[in-house]
Amino acid sequence: MTLKEKDEYRTLAAESRGLYKEKGSRFIGIAIPVSSVTDVRLNLDRLRKEYHDARHHCYAYRIGKEPFEYRYQDDGEPSGTAGKPIYGQIQSFDITNILIVVIRYFGGIKLGTGGLIQAYKSSAKDAIENGSIINKVWTSLVDIRFDYHQINEVMKIIKAENLKIVSHESTEVCRIVLEIRTGSLELIKNKLSLPEKVELTVI
Repeated sequence: MTLKEKDEYRTLAAESRGLYKEKGSRFIGIAIPVSSVTDVRLNLDRLRKEYHDARHHCYAYRIGKEPFEYRYQDDGEPSGTAGKPIYGQIQSFDITNILIVVIRYFGGIKLGTGGLIQAYKSSAKDAIENGSIINKVWTSLVDIRFDYHQINEVMKIIKAENLKIVSHESTEVCRIVLEIRTGSLELIKNKLSLPEKVELTVI
């Protein structure tokens, strides 16, 4: 069974970096785990400030599962010479929830189309290979609501299934937000189908 058939995916454990040099130009590859387009934007803003004196900040990202949410950007380089080769490495390593930014400091000598493609591809590859690829599981947030007198029964199920509590409000009507492995959603829903009503919503 492949990862795509299970509820697992491949990504990087932490930010990692790579470097490629050619004819005076430096290409700094930075691979960053992300989980949303907001994460992408925040990291791009951070790197543009950190490397404000660089000529180009080219990038590609892929989020989620098929059909993936993705984008690549040449940032002023000739069309197809930067973002697409970076994205090609994301595809080659079959990773997702990832942003790769390649920052170029121009060395004064033009590399040509082939040279640029090689440079952006190599720096992205180096950034990935210098990191640690891990398998993670897709999870979903589930909001459950129930009457206070049911709390012991609900908590017993949560403990037995080793579910992660994200937030917990105990009033007359209790509310718990759980992080649940996506592949186990139906099983947990069935277990929480207690004799008395428990409202369950995937958020």
